[in-house]
Amino acid sequence: MKTALFGAGRIGKVHAASVQADPRSELVAVADVVPAAADALAQAFGIAARAADEILADPSVDAILVASSTDTHADLIEAALGAGKAVFCEKPIDLDLARALDVRRVALAQERPVMMGFNRRFDPNFAALKAALDAGEIGRGELLSVTSFDPAPPPVEYIKVSGGLFRDMTIHDFDMCAFLFGMPATVMAHGANLVDPAIGAAGDIDTGIVVLSYADGRMATIRNSRRAPYGYDQRVEVLGSKGLLGAENERETTLSKATAAGVVSAKPVHFFLERYMRAYAIEWAAFVDAVRDGKPVPATVQDGVNALALAEAANRSLSEGRPVALTPDMTGI
Repeated sequence: MKTALFGAGRIGKVHAASVQADPRSELVAVADVVPAAADALAQAFGIAARAADEILADPSVDAILVASSTDTHADLIEAALGAGKAVFCEKPIDLDLARALDVRRVALAQERPVMMGFNRRFDPNFAALKAALDAGEIGRGELLSVTSFDPAPPPVEYIKVSGGLFRDMTIHDFDMCAFLFGMPATVMAHGANLVDPAIGAAGDIDTGIVVLSYADGRMATIRNSRRAPYGYDQRVEVLGSKGLLGAENERETTLSKATAAGVVSAKPVHFFLERYMRAYAIEWAAFVDAVRDGKPVPATVQDGVNALALAEAANRSLSEGRPVALTPDMTGI
């Protein structure tokens, strides 16, 4: 499956490695608005740096991998589909929910697969929790808790264009809640600036708690912080009618030391590259399965719309200080 990459930044490099590692796919070209970045990645992977229009017009390219800046995602998805390419796109579809719904309508009218980059669905730990929950191993899931703490905040210049905590960071956790429990009825969000005053000055929060309430009484909570000095804290827990499921952090080592003074273990791995490299590879393999073998897309454009709708509801809730209901006009269904 000949694949072209749009975006030669940090996440683009991660995806490029996943494409090359799968024997069924081949990375053939890269495009980036920064020519030097495209040239560097092209040299590293032994491929060509080409203009985006040239890539889209090339009939030998089977799939487009969109890892460029968020403001380009929607246009590139539509352009790639119009050129008859399969599309893999990093989250989010767009920062604007209405624009994401437009992309959804375009994607539904096309036959080529479109997959969103919600890599955490493919993490072996979270996938095992999902399988156990679906198998009824703890009975009916009733209370879901998702913890996602970054080790340190990103630069304020990034914060200014990120779309805010809920669209940029929590969107992964919204998708995890939808993945495990489905879509909620209401969203209630709380937020504060406890980490960096400059983030608040930029109009964002750095600490948040979101409560999702479901029509049948189930609940899910999401805890976010831009700062966890001990490492990248990524945990999921589900309490059910017959027991508890928990997916814990991956640590720097599995070594633990138990003495009379206490029990000590290693810290969580430092950041998302260490934590989710296996997930990125499994995610790409699932996309190749969908394109080559016609298997169902495991993270659809609708999933992308759903996560963005939850982020939109959370922002409204934070602004208005009340629960916000999910409505069909927000998800398109």
